[in-house]
Amino acid sequence: MIVGVPKETYPGERRVALTPQVLPVYLKAGMEILVEKGAGEAAGFPDARFTDQGAKIAQDREEVFSRADLILQVRCLAGRKGEGPGDLSLVRQGQTLVGHFRPLSPESARAIEELAGKGANLVAMELVPRITRAQSMDALSSQATVAGYKAVLLAADLLPRMFPMLMTAAGTVTPARVFVIGAGVAGLSAIATAKRLGATVKAYDVRPAVKEQIESLGATFLELPLEAGDAEDKGGYARAMDEAFYEKQRKLMAQALEESDVVITTAAIPGKRAPLLLTEAMLEAMEPGSVIVDLAAETGGNCESTRPDETRTVKGVQVLGPTNLPSTVPYHASSMYARNVANLVKHLAKEGGIEWNLEDEITRGVLVARGGEVIHPRVKEVLERAAGDAG
Repeated sequence: MIVGVPKETYPGERRVALTPQVLPVYLKAGMEILVEKGAGEAAGFPDARFTDQGAKIAQDREEVFSRADLILQVRCLAGRKGEGPGDLSLVRQGQTLVGHFRPLSPESARAIEELAGKGANLVAMELVPRITRAQSMDALSSQATVAGYKAVLLAADLLPRMFPMLMTAAGTVTPARVFVIGAGVAGLSAIATAKRLGATVKAYDVRPAVKEQIESLGATFLELPLEAGDAEDKGGYARAMDEAFYEKQRKLMAQALEESDVVITTAAIPGKRAPLLLTEAMLEAMEPGSVIVDLAAETGGNCESTRPDETRTVKGVQVLGPTNLPSTVPYHASSMYARNVANLVKHLAKEGGIEWNLEDEITRGVLVARGGEVIHPRVKEVLERAAGDAG
């Protein structure tokens, strides 16, 4: 089997789906590696690093797609945002594509349907099930770890205050006050990073079960008198709540905002718009110069004032809406992602080929399209809803 690694074409994407350190995993499995020229340079991996480990370098994208049986990418629909028609014309029947597809987005689902029509097998890294056996393949978690870390660094850079407490001859500098909303992987990473920088940290999550995790990192769990009910789905993600719940939550959260210099929001619901947690009016309670980093910007944002990939000043508060923070730390983000992908490929590959064992929970969970059609139930639901809305 030939494994191909094309250069990422999504605007601003600096990661790569395979790193030299992980390359031997594929070679030991009897696979050949073909890397497009310059594919790893933006992440800090020059071509020579790949060839030293036994890879071959392809001179262009067309060569990668024409020769490879298995294509590894970070973003498989990259060409559909400002860079032409993408790789649709290069994909061939029986080829397997592994990477991020944003499969629960209506726009992406339609693009997936087009790719499926070419007879390609599509494997979505976002759909790796949250079970113990699949932890080493969980790319959403590895990349969220990077995003939470970098969000705090961005806030520290913009905040007109220092993060740690300092006792100096010129007086005592009080520590920055950080409030993290959402204690999933990104939120916990943000908490840990803010604590390492010396801030005092509070955190809130609709799932009471995460209180112990928050406190284990040295942060204070903000308890709000809200009846969350069944706030967690079977995959460990927060469930979407009704608008009455969010309205009450916003009112109760006002005091925490008033006492915060930095707010990191991370609340996201797979396949749905991010819940609105902070209205523009709520920002009036914050000190001028305070910073909000909204990690849910790509799916609508937790803050009403958020605009994707913009930094705005609203009522004296700096509001950031980054949509691809892992790409700003491409070396380690790529290293972690490449390991996730390699572990998944090892799970799927048998005797020199891919075995589509749909009795297996992991294989069934990640396989979006095969045999010329979309087969994943959740993606099919998205397509059916989109067709109904269009009709």
